[in-house]
Amino acid sequence: MDVGQILTGLYSEQGRQNPYPWYAALHEQAPISALPNRPAQSTLTAVAGGYDVVDQVLRDPAWYKGAPPGWQEQEILRTFLSSMMFINPPDHTRMRAVFAKTFTPRRLGALEPVIVRIVEERLDRMAEAGADGGEVDFVADFAYPVPALVMAEFIGLPEADLAWYRQRVDWIDEYMDVAGKTPERVARANQAAEELRAYYRDLIAHRRRQPGEELISGLVEVLDAGGMELTEEELISNLIVLFNASFVTTVYMFSNGLPLLLARPDLVAALPGDDALARGCVDEILRMESPVHFLARSAPYDTELGGVPVKQDEDVLLLIAAANRDPARFPDPDRFDPHRTGPPSLAFGVGLHFCLGSAVSKLEGRLALPRLFARFPDLAVTQPYTYSGSLFLRGIDKLFVTADGREH
Repeated sequence: MDVGQILTGLYSEQGRQNPYPWYAALHEQAPISALPNRPAQSTLTAVAGGYDVVDQVLRDPAWYKGAPPGWQEQEILRTFLSSMMFINPPDHTRMRAVFAKTFTPRRLGALEPVIVRIVEERLDRMAEAGADGGEVDFVADFAYPVPALVMAEFIGLPEADLAWYRQRVDWIDEYMDVAGKTPERVARANQAAEELRAYYRDLIAHRRRQPGEELISGLVEVLDAGGMELTEEELISNLIVLFNASFVTTVYMFSNGLPLLLARPDLVAALPGDDALARGCVDEILRMESPVHFLARSAPYDTELGGVPVKQDEDVLLLIAAANRDPARFPDPDRFDPHRTGPPSLAFGVGLHFCLGSAVSKLEGRLALPRLFARFPDLAVTQPYTYSGSLFLRGIDKLFVTADGREH
């Protein structure tokens, strides 16, 4: 089986539901493989699933994010390409410096009681919804609202707007998948970007008139004082991308992680009160079920990766989820082991574009999971579940469980 056949299998419905056998087949080939018979005009020249190769490219700031042709014509791409997540230095450096100041240890410390309060509120609602053994959708009642409400409070979005906001997030996520460039999905993503930009313009104007203590008020104050190297439109692009990236990955950390933990009753019983175990479980969930499965990078010059020649401006597909199960770096990679030693997972990237929100996501997991199982030690999945169908952001969107919330 060559890499072309492996990619075909990955893109199939079966592959989207369970890509890991295909990643294992890729590991049997090589850490990086040239792509045979690539389509005309395609710049994708190789696929990398080996941990060391993926790590090497992500750490090298010379490897850049290429802009798709015609990006100026699409509102969604104009938004992406004026945000730090999708651009290269020096603009990336300029933008990231602004937001790096917001994810400080002091701010994270201030978020901890906010997270605990929101988690406890959602657990109360789960208990009410699941009274007398009734089913609860874990995603709708916990995995989605916890990170959404945390980020909304952190950034400064009204809770009443979150349902409207989520629909636009979903349209953007659908577009970002490898199969997401259908005319319908492009149109919805452009609509989402236009509406979100208008939403943030109104919110910024409101915060100018009535400033608060949240992130947007602070950023607007610095922007208006001339102390920020961002335009208002760049600020809006970054807020859109930051909110999406910071909570969607956390939703999937919870929903993808729950079945992994429920398969280990010993961990479920031990998690409450064990902070070190909670940290290890969060890390292992992110390694085994990375919400983001791939990225791409373009070569800055003619080079060679793992013996595969890559010409300047050609692209390499970096399979993060495959790298996180590379048997050369993670012995017995399909086994869930919260005490695992070895390199960190690449779930949040590494290097120049390392996810700024990763510390918030991990903090939410560390605080939420022990409380979840302290409250619901007999939590159980009641229906078969499927994954989103996306290979870019892969996760469980509906997960029905029983949770009566009674004292045990």
